[in-house]
Amino acid sequence: MSYVGPDFDPPQPRRFRRGPLTVALAALVPGALAGWLVWQAVGDDSGGGSDRAVPASSSSAPRSATSPSSSRPSASATDDAKPGRPSAPASSSAPAAPGSGSGSLKGKVIVIDPGHNPNNFRHTSEINRKVNIGTNWKECDTTGTSTNAGYTEARFTLDVANRMRAILEKEGATVKLTQDGDRSFGPCIDERARIGNAAHADAVVSIHADGSAAGNRGFHVILPASVHAGAADTRPIVAASRDLGEHIAGLFVRETGSAPSNYVGDGTGLVVRKDLGGLNLSTVPKVFIECGNMRDTKDAALLTSGAWREKAARGISEGIVGFLHG
Repeated sequence: MSYVGPDFDPPQPRRFRRGPLTVALAALVPGALAGWLVWQAVGDDSGGGSDRAVPASSSSAPRSATSPSSSRPSASATDDAKPGRPSAPASSSAPAAPGSGSGSLKGKVIVIDPGHNPNNFRHTSEINRKVNIGTNWKECDTTGTSTNAGYTEARFTLDVANRMRAILEKEGATVKLTQDGDRSFGPCIDERARIGNAAHADAVVSIHADGSAAGNRGFHVILPASVHAGAADTRPIVAASRDLGEHIAGLFVRETGSAPSNYVGDGTGLVVRKDLGGLNLSTVPKVFIECGNMRDTKDAALLTSGAWREKAARGISEGIVGFLHG
């Protein structure tokens, strides 16, 4: 998701307190730094990761109007792995990894929100309609962004969501998607929040990919700020959502080897936002994850790899499992 659009205004500069948050992430992923250092050494030789870049403006994050080949992810050169592909076996001293079929999530409800919709570009008037996000009004949805080669964010998010569903259902969870390429457009950002609320979800994760400037790399997890205005009241979910986000950030590093964003989050991989309807209207623990920057060629090479998307799905799923297991 680009920072330009209805659910993403440019974030205001902020500095994060490193102490407790950094310790929390370090505790979650004792082995993650090795993967990160390898990523920096071999995947960031452009030097773009060494300096803090300013988040992209609308001119640097154009919206894609490219029609996907189908409403569901299809096999191609960028789809070299399938949902449910097993990872390396867990050690005997560690809890069973997601996908192992342990059934440890029986009774849990997880809602996965694949950002945008492959058909949004055909329904510009509908997705431009303003909806109430609690604190103000924003457009229903956007088309999302894409790589420079035309691989759309909507296609990416749906692929990762389906991989996550396969992993989490194998663990016994009830998994609901806000859309599965089965709608003509949307759902709107307010309806996406209502779907998670109505399901009484134990966790909701909204999947996205960013559309920032070239050289901006890495992932970040977006947490709800404490908002109490209009129809929005996130106060009951702020702490649980942060716990969920920290688990996901740590396990995403471990599984994918990707580093936290070098352009937002001050190196923590975590960003707090109060301008997102999908978070403001949620009454259950919820976070967004921007898995990488589609407008950077090196990040795009990862995002268009089916094998990497399987790792991303597993990392997010493991983070959810860790959160639900407490």
